[in-house]
Amino acid sequence: MNTFQPSKRKSIESALKIALVLSIFPYCAPSLSADEKKLLIGYWPIAAGLPFFAAMEKGLFKQAGVTVEAIKFASPSQVVEAMMAGRIDGCANGVAITALALADAQEPGNIKFTCVNYANERYVLDQVIVPTSSSVKEISELSGLKIACGPGINNVTLAKAVMHGAGAKDAKVIELPIAQILPALFAGQVDAAYVLEPTGEIGIQEKISRTIASGVVTKYVLGDNLPWIGGAAALTAATLKNKAALVPGFLAGYTAGVEYVRKEGLKANQYLVGYTAIEGDLAKAVPINGYIDYAEVKPSDVKALQKLFDIFAEKKVFERPISAGSLFYKKA
Repeated sequence: MNTFQPSKRKSIESALKIALVLSIFPYCAPSLSADEKKLLIGYWPIAAGLPFFAAMEKGLFKQAGVTVEAIKFASPSQVVEAMMAGRIDGCANGVAITALALADAQEPGNIKFTCVNYANERYVLDQVIVPTSSSVKEISELSGLKIACGPGINNVTLAKAVMHGAGAKDAKVIELPIAQILPALFAGQVDAAYVLEPTGEIGIQEKISRTIASGVVTKYVLGDNLPWIGGAAALTAATLKNKAALVPGFLAGYTAGVEYVRKEGLKANQYLVGYTAIEGDLAKAVPINGYIDYAEVKPSDVKALQKLFDIFAEKKVFERPISAGSLFYKKA
């Protein structure tokens, strides 16, 4: 009688065990990791991120069928670095658009703007403020004086451009941490400051400062009543490719957040609480940004952003000219 060799017997026994296991647990394709099933979106905790905060808190992303995780960063540069390193999928509004453009210039085509936020004389974000005791009424009176601004090349470049455009000759722009600007004004260490909200509103509430001009980048830098597009929400090219199934839901949820902010105005500021340091009476008063969703971008918007980029190229902040139009997301 023939008998199985030990090696063959073991092979058959193994095959039978596998067959038994498969009969109980049918084969499934490898499952996606938790991170592959959701979008990781970085944000800087400032008021411009409001549509994203509202969409998160009102469940607008979930309603659109996508899971989004919000990840806070201490600065816009950290958000951009995380995007370029592939640690997050994109960012919310408020991240400096020039920082995003600079990053894309290193790897062209890697970043696409899905929504931009802007300021002008109607949607107030940028202001020049002076101490309440100051007699200064016009920016041109600040010639030769010390002007504070927030940290980073973006703030410094725009502060200098505003001073130059408004006729303040030889103004000395001093870079300070945002939290130190109002104390420096109060102590008389600086004569004025180029600030972004909510610093101006805080100064008014605390009776430290008053505003002498608002919408200053539009008025003194860009001209032609062009909006200052200062920040953007964006997705990386890797996300658009590797998580394509999640993108429509994200865009729909974000658009719903923008529409909510437009409809509710200052009431929407309730969603600044928890995402930013803005709360209480301040949250009720911080001005709303203007927003342009990816599907709403007009040639005039591209023109406005291109002019900003050209100024940064002229100031040698950008090593070479950057095309604004190529950075906007376009639905396939």
